[in-house]
Amino acid sequence: QVQLVESGGGLVQPGGSLTLSCAASGFTLDHYGIGWFRQTPGKEREGISCINNIRGSTDYIESVKGRFSISTDYVKNTVYLRMNNLKPEDTAVYYCGRSDPESWIYDGNCYYPDDYDYWGQGTPVTVSS
Repeated sequence: QVQLVESGGGLVQPGGSLTLSCAASGFTLDHYGIGWFRQTPGKEREGISCINNIRGSTDYIESVKGRFSISTDYVKNTVYLRMNNLKPEDTAVYYCGRSDPESWIYDGNCYYPDDYDYWGQGTPVTVSS
């Protein structure tokens, strides 16, 4: 049974850091890509970062580049999103999803939610003083 479980969210002050985890079970990460998305009420789910575990490549949207870092621990079968210098506009529920990275090549990027077949339940992040 494929499952993704996010954790690590919470309340942090502006400029602070958090590390989100996406623990995968029922499959091995080395055959898939994982994307991190976030969503705020009334808005569509926004892709922010992804990792292609077949090629070992990563990508970030401009607003998080240089602040966020995505990585995979193949032993723990877990993907991490390290978030530094957090801003109030980073406040959202964060989700990880599983995808076949071949679809990213066809679409030109990894930020289309329809390319993902499984999602976690989400973990909330609040950046506020």
